[in-house]
Amino acid sequence: PARAPLVLLPADSGEARALVSRLLPANVGDRSAWAADIATAFDALQLPLIPEKLCAAMAVIEQESGFVADPPVAGLGRIVWREIERRRTSYGIPKLVVELALLKPSPDGRSYKARIDALRTEKQMNALFDDMISELPFGKTLFSGYNPVRTGGPMQVSIEFAEEQLRRRPYPYRRSGSVRDEVFTRRGGVYFGIAFLLDYPTTYRQMLHRFADFNAGRYASRNAAFQAAVSRLGGQPLELDGDLLRYKDGQPTAESSATQRAVLALRARLGLSEAAIGRDLLLEKTLAFEQSALYQRVYLLADTSSGELAAREMLPRIALKSPKITRPLTTEWFARRVDTRYRNCLARA
Repeated sequence: PARAPLVLLPADSGEARALVSRLLPANVGDRSAWAADIATAFDALQLPLIPEKLCAAMAVIEQESGFVADPPVAGLGRIVWREIERRRTSYGIPKLVVELALLKPSPDGRSYKARIDALRTEKQMNALFDDMISELPFGKTLFSGYNPVRTGGPMQVSIEFAEEQLRRRPYPYRRSGSVRDEVFTRRGGVYFGIAFLLDYPTTYRQMLHRFADFNAGRYASRNAAFQAAVSRLGGQPLELDGDLLRYKDGQPTAESSATQRAVLALRARLGLSEAAIGRDLLLEKTLAFEQSALYQRVYLLADTSSGELAAREMLPRIALKSPKITRPLTTEWFARRVDTRYRNCLARA
């Protein structure tokens, strides 16, 4: 679609909120509150209020929650019971001890068992685990600070990312609780979700690839295309998952990945040392990777060997796995569903 002119408006202006409200799907309730939170997020992140970006954010919200601040998730009680049993067995705690402890009243007056059976949302699940960890006699032992809720809110944004974002930028609201608590609010979930989706530079030609990155991780679409280029040059298949290195707890490990080994096999053709390749691969989560010698030389070889420009972005091939997912889904499925909603929104513009 043709790019609309930049609209730089104060987030609290009636014109800004009217623009955002006009683009919201027709069935959204509490339109003024959603419009205010979206406009505030754009203002805090210094993003231009243009339909292209607004519709991208709205498409993800619609896909992830249907514009429900704390969306219900089917089967949460079963997930919690399964996790409690797994960890009880792992720590050797008698089943009867756990069952009796879960019958005691929790801080909200109900027993823990009753709260587990009544779980409907991730916000409730997050509060439940916080209470079990702090209140049950074996809570700290059984869960060791573990809380299974890793994402939440209307955009299902990562709590780990939210914590990182607060280290990078000031939060536009006065916090009344933890970062976790903010993620589960409409305002916090929208702010952190929009930051993850839009607050980083890319050279993508289609918003579709940002949607894939939202699901698979920043620059996953670019890195999947890089993996495809390496695979063709080396003649060996690679998983096009957008991860060039192996990671544990968000940090690269010493264990080499299949992509790393495939690149190293090309080092003579690339004219790069093993150390230089390793340094450049560490840039894979940044835009700077595209300026690295490794990236430039891989694509120089790929373009000249095929006689045409190799793709610089493609949808990662990832099967989605989560206790909440009950049918086969992929990153491509997610990105294309969001892209359909995005185009519907642009039509409203």
